[in-house]
Amino acid sequence: MTAYVSAFDLFSIGIGPSSSHTVGPMRAAKAFAELLVDDGILDDVTRVSCTLYGSLGSTGIGHGTPGAIISGLAGKTPETCLPENVRGAWTGLSDIPVLMLAGTHQIVCQPTDISFEPRTRLPGHPNALTLTAWAVASPSFPEGEILAAETYFSIGGGFIRREGDDTNAAITIIPALPFATSAELMAMCVEKNLRIDEVALRNETATHTEAEICERLDAIWSAMTSCVDEGLNSSGILPGGLRVKRRATQLREHLVAADAAIENRRDTTIEWLHAFALAVNEENAAGGRVVTAPTNGAAGIVPAVAHYYMRFVPGANIEGIRRYLLTATAIGSLFKANASISGAESGCQGEVGSACSMAAGALCAVLGGTPQQVENAAEIAMEHHLGLTCDPVGGLVQIPCIERNAIASSTAVSAARLALHGDGTHIVSLDAVIETMRQTGVDMSTKYKETSEGGLAVNVVEC
Repeated sequence: MTAYVSAFDLFSIGIGPSSSHTVGPMRAAKAFAELLVDDGILDDVTRVSCTLYGSLGSTGIGHGTPGAIISGLAGKTPETCLPENVRGAWTGLSDIPVLMLAGTHQIVCQPTDISFEPRTRLPGHPNALTLTAWAVASPSFPEGEILAAETYFSIGGGFIRREGDDTNAAITIIPALPFATSAELMAMCVEKNLRIDEVALRNETATHTEAEICERLDAIWSAMTSCVDEGLNSSGILPGGLRVKRRATQLREHLVAADAAIENRRDTTIEWLHAFALAVNEENAAGGRVVTAPTNGAAGIVPAVAHYYMRFVPGANIEGIRRYLLTATAIGSLFKANASISGAESGCQGEVGSACSMAAGALCAVLGGTPQQVENAAEIAMEHHLGLTCDPVGGLVQIPCIERNAIASSTAVSAARLALHGDGTHIVSLDAVIETMRQTGVDMSTKYKETSEGGLAVNVVEC
């Protein structure tokens, strides 16, 4: 068994506001459309329907799931689609009820072709959807003949699994240095005298040259940087009805003024860290272009801490960013394999907690930490997110999600710095805290797992 997931799967360039509710469903719908093409039945299809179950049914509208489904059926991908086109894809059917299925075959499509079943939870995963392709009605089939039907699970981080497929189908590489647990990873680092990022790099070379790996890691960093820049220079009200005001731009302006002050100048390091995280998650909430890291709801933490490294750590460079991303990948792989990165499955501890752990360990690594210190940093960060619920107000990735990323970014830096003052030995292992997170997710009430049926979601009055 291997836990390793490629950096280019764990960090994927897509759109907001949710990796599990937007990116995953778009990929599932596109896969279904491609299936119709491959089976040679595309031209026979007259209608496609979709049923959203569980968490997708509960908060799908607030997360943009219907628009993602329509866009995916049209053949669009999260990596290349225009975010503004996805946002209006479903509601626009009221005026023009036409869908170019797989980008080539025109069918009639109504908003009512997507239905919601929040109380129905399929056993495969809380995020489930069933897509059905229909032929024209006939005397034998008055409601239309079913040509194809598939159920998909959006399992977090933009990853999808089709019902009946191998649970490891998302693994795209066979690693040269496989590991299933943190203990195995630590032993490998000692045995082969490698850093964690070097283990990850050797695993990536199973499918890419080192030059290709560097190029793709740089593309991820470029996308993260663009997202931060966009968020730091955008203002206005976020969509969705809560009327949440963007704050990153104003915070940036205040910090620029504070840094330029001659008198009463203060240390703004942590405030800049907060600004970076707010910028990303405001972009995500607006449905903009973001990097899933490892989810969209927690997308601000890894890039914010990386920007902290580049801006405030002497000697920081792009080589360090590559090491940072590879280290984060190895840590994130452990969470995905042994627990969950899905808020609908484990609460926000699975999203923000895992992202904080990834960022803490990665920062510790580029600050010169040993593999043991890196593991300690990752463990500290996760330990203090155990039990964190996912209770978005109004089903939107805004409250408390945006601020939560900023606070978790601070926790990641603190965990990394704290671990560097030790020698890497610690009582609670990363494996133990990951297993604790998994067990806590199992025990956690469904109302705290991205359904907006408990917590802040029911105790905050929507405006």
